[in-house]
Amino acid sequence: MPRLALFALAVCVLAVAAAVVSFARGSWLGVLWIMMAGVSSNMTWYYVRKAKVDRAAAANRTVTG
Repeated sequence: MPRLALFALAVCVLAVAAAVVSFARGSWLGVLWIMMAGVSSNMTWYYVRKAKVDRAAAANRTVTG
């Protein structure tokens, strides 16, 4: 897994934890943490798919010469 995807995944997990804590304390600030978790989740999937496409393109280049 690419490094940027791992960082985005870590941000996603921490944002979800922060949202749980915020909601447990009765704060509506957790809504912002949920939004941040959604954005970082999308970033994780983007970087994973990008790495997969890049690997396939590199393999295709070596096969076709």
